Amino acid sequence: MVSFNSQIDFAVPHITIRNLNKYYQVQETQVHALKDINLDIPVGKVFGIIGKSGAGKSSLIRTLNGLERISDGSIHIHKDELSRLSHADLIALRQRIGMIFQHFNLMSSKTVWENVALPLKISNHSKQDIQQRVNEVLALVGLDNKADHYPSQLSGGQKQRVGIARALVHRPEILLCDEATSALDPESTSVILSLLKEINQKLGITIVLITHEMQVIREICDQVVVIDKGEIVESGPVWSVFSQPQQKITRELLNLEQLDLPFDLHPIAQENSQIILKLRYEAQIDQSPNLKEIFAAFDQSVHLYQSHIDSIQGHLIGSLIVSVNNPQLDIHLISDKLKHHIAQIEVLGYVQPTH
Repeated sequence: MVSFNSQIDFAVPHITIRNLNKYYQVQETQVHALKDINLDIPVGKVFGIIGKSGAGKSSLIRTLNGLERISDGSIHIHKDELSRLSHADLIALRQRIGMIFQHFNLMSSKTVWENVALPLKISNHSKQDIQQRVNEVLALVGLDNKADHYPSQLSGGQKQRVGIARALVHRPEILLCDEATSALDPESTSVILSLLKEINQKLGITIVLITHEMQVIREICDQVVVIDKGEIVESGPVWSVFSQPQQKITRELLNLEQLDLPFDLHPIAQENSQIILKLRYEAQIDQSPNLKEIFAAFDQSVHLYQSHIDSIQGHLIGSLIVSVNNPQLDIHLISDKLKHHIAQIEVLGYVQPTH
């Protein structure tokens, strides 16, 4: 049988994925849903997987507990390779991997207490053990006063807390969250994310969370991968990906492609054009950038049209949109001058000055 050591080796990734591919047969067409996925998911971290609808997020997360069989490659949970496990060992493994679903998947004819108890009843735990454990997890998610209620009597956020309690009842080492907040209103989303963060910090559970919302990643994740058309296109600590997005899809997910400027941009410079630049920066929380030094590097007038700043994982992440009255500006020279202040300089376009 699969054995789980309570003294987990934090030097070894909790989940190791190598060269994973997944194909689906749709009528007469073979769909390559996951393409050469390679990931190391650390122990005790909140790991985010983000992408648009159809990117392959759900297929990927469902491979981690064997709900989806992979076509080739390997997945290790510590030293256990999923494809080599017997049916009995896979069942034992799944008890150590909790799953939270988008639409709660609660049984309407059972009370909150009965819904949470069901996994333990199926695995033949004693009545005493079931009683103790269900009461523990309901208290943990703040629903001990709702034990006798039915799902129809609960709000969406409360239903998801029942789903979280049910996922925790087997004392899992890994918690998989499949769009756990996308069916909720903003207030309930905030409550659920705070609860997941508390569970991660209090219990040390590794959380793998898929979403299409960057705000969810920003709130609780330590690391993030961006998946697009079945491929991982970008990865890293959340602050790093947010401050220096390398791919267009990442910028779209961050809404960085949406500009609200008081003029129309042109792709080609004309005589007397102003060049419009986006300056992205990141700094330690106590080392905010010196705007006077940044603007002085241009050796000419700089006009500020838009600015944004955020704080993520102890880092300041920000951007400035500015115009300079020099369409022939040497971007490489400016980038070199500002390399200690600015992470990226992007030319957005050109605009003709109004008189």
